[in-house]
Amino acid sequence: MLRRTERTLENIPVGALGLIPLPGCDEMGAKVNDYLVRWRKESSIEHKEDIAFSGYERDNYIINSSVPRFGSGEAKGIINESVRGKDLYLMVDVCNYSMTYSLSGRTNHMSPDDHYQNLKRIIAAVGGKGRRINVIMPFLYESRQHKRSGRESLDCAIALQELVHMGVDNIITFDAHDPRVQNAIPFSGFETVPSAYQFIKGLLREVKDLQIDSDHMMAISPDEGGTHRAVYLANVLGLDMGMFYKRRDYTQIIDGRNPIVAHEFLGSSVEGKDVIIIDDMISSGDSILEVAEELKRRKAKRVFAAATFGLFTNGLDKFDQAYEEGLISGILTTNLIYQTPELLSKPYYIDCDMSKYIALIIDTLNHDGSISSILSPNERIQHVLQMYRNGEEISL
Repeated sequence: MLRRTERTLENIPVGALGLIPLPGCDEMGAKVNDYLVRWRKESSIEHKEDIAFSGYERDNYIINSSVPRFGSGEAKGIINESVRGKDLYLMVDVCNYSMTYSLSGRTNHMSPDDHYQNLKRIIAAVGGKGRRINVIMPFLYESRQHKRSGRESLDCAIALQELVHMGVDNIITFDAHDPRVQNAIPFSGFETVPSAYQFIKGLLREVKDLQIDSDHMMAISPDEGGTHRAVYLANVLGLDMGMFYKRRDYTQIIDGRNPIVAHEFLGSSVEGKDVIIIDDMISSGDSILEVAEELKRRKAKRVFAAATFGLFTNGLDKFDQAYEEGLISGILTTNLIYQTPELLSKPYYIDCDMSKYIALIIDTLNHDGSISSILSPNERIQHVLQMYRNGEEISL
């Protein structure tokens, strides 16, 4: 398992580390900050007293900033301390609709557009004084609008180019809906980080009686777009893989998309097997539940659904019903975006914490180190599988 102590961190830091969690990303920012503070206090780097390591060990890496709003709903970004020469990491959760602001006396919930504007405001407030600007945007803004299928806007590509033009050096996202959007900024740093390791760890921690082999388990992709995730999961766990594809009615558009007529299955028999459906997001949840129903109809044993982003845009009632009816046995999503207290309280929900992973990425990038070993979790997956088979306790 890759640990912070096993990496070579002798490179001189790019600059003194600074974290700026934007409004709505405070909780994740605090967790990441705690890891960084602890690691650097425990660190054995000999040169910590050298001038090149100035500001290396601190009690807090979070930069004091805010985005206040006027009564009209307009806003401005403010940074309340010096960021000159710092290696800055801006963290933004564009899906946190729980954040509100006053608009002409009315309460408005923040949309992804509002969060993205706040990100640009803080970049503007930095004013080019930082050594380097890195944006950690787990849910890539407008990533579902990644290609043209008519006369329409390409919002994700425009946003990426806009950030690069504002001086952003690196953009870190997780399980991008389509990683090819990085073609919009071919000369800039763009990484899409997988969550497979955290899903496997979360599932093994909570479910104690899994038989992880091709006779007892399968990885399933709910559509053709996410096949690569299921292929990877099947390969590292030694499972068979199956896939559904959606038959759509292209004669009509409902809520901005062609409605799904049916889910067709490609793959070997799922009868008597535990199955993991893996996807990048659960939006309304209709697709996942329809796929779970189809798998149960094909006599699957237990159905677990893993998705990096749990949006649950239509609430949790149908998931409660599916759990009660035995359609699903567990749902795994990460804390990369806002999670409601209601979701965290559900008996079928398994939370996969990504804060340590983000802290590892930040720590390594600040040292100008390679993150390729962090992005490829195969060794860590095999390690945690061995622990599970040996009956050892799997930590968070």
